[in-house]
Amino acid sequence: MASKFRSKPLSQQTIVITGASSGIGLSTARLASQRGAKVVLVSRNEDDLRKIVQELRDRGGRAEYVAADVADKEALEAAAAKAREAFGGFDAWVNDAGISVLNEVERISLEDHRRVFETNYWGVVHGSLIAVRELKAHGGTLVNVGSVLSDRAMMLQGPYSATKFAVKALTDALRMELERSGAPINVTLVKPAGIDTPFQEHARNQLDAPGIKVPPPAYDPRLVARAILFACENRRREIVVGGGGYAISLMGRLFPRLTDLAMEATGYAAQTTDRAPRPERSDSLHRTKAGGTERSLTRPVAPVRKTSLLLEAQMHPVATTAALAGLGALAVGALAARRMGHGRLAFYDPRRAVGWR
Repeated sequence: MASKFRSKPLSQQTIVITGASSGIGLSTARLASQRGAKVVLVSRNEDDLRKIVQELRDRGGRAEYVAADVADKEALEAAAAKAREAFGGFDAWVNDAGISVLNEVERISLEDHRRVFETNYWGVVHGSLIAVRELKAHGGTLVNVGSVLSDRAMMLQGPYSATKFAVKALTDALRMELERSGAPINVTLVKPAGIDTPFQEHARNQLDAPGIKVPPPAYDPRLVARAILFACENRRREIVVGGGGYAISLMGRLFPRLTDLAMEATGYAAQTTDRAPRPERSDSLHRTKAGGTERSLTRPVAPVRKTSLLLEAQMHPVATTAALAGLGALAVGALAARRMGHGRLAFYDPRRAVGWR
């Protein structure tokens, strides 16, 4: 039995966001607050959270924070408690916290491998269970942040790719179960492509290179924030952010062997850079490091894309279809006019009038 739940306008919502002290989570928190939502921010970094919450309040927003590791379910429960205490509950929960380690799978320690799963997978499990328990009573939205690597693994990011496959499977299973039971909860998986965030600085880099980078094209984290907040107001199964990443996923499905070979040839160079991150921001796999920014301070060489036609098409399918239909009609009309013009020129060709061949 499908749920008929309709979300409140964003300005009437309270949203809990994990991984909120930097990157996509921080972009989402700022944009949500700007649009009138109340927010509860969660991350391990209490210093950054305190500053961000004060910033939002100075701008007229209503914000609270909880310093917690999403790998610890009991600690994460404090976010739900804070939302109830400060705002009477929450309407949407966003599981965004994530971390990575880059190396060949056989060279990554089991301790590091497990830590990636503790954050990226078990953090989503913990947040989802807490959110569903609360939202069953009055309805709301659960947004899990996956990745285009939920569909296509990337070499040198084996554990990270595996967690994103797992997040997609968990999200799909949970969505079906909630829908079958008629629970008033919308469940959306947001799948970003390569996004320019401090994630690359915070990852544990075990490669033979000073730093790591997002394989191009890289997109602005505010695009993902828009997708997440759109999901908080509109029922969507999945939203992909970034056509470049989607193209890789599609190639992987249609031409898996060819995609393997392409990644083997370019995967190392595409993910490494000679720009090393600042020590205070480097490697937060097991320890909290400085955040507080939406984008990486180790700027990519290529420009960061601030638009995504694929995202716009998913958020506004009717308008996109109409626009494409209009462009198609213009193209057909132009082609027809061109053909008619050629016909008239042939008819009035003076050479034909005097019998030229």
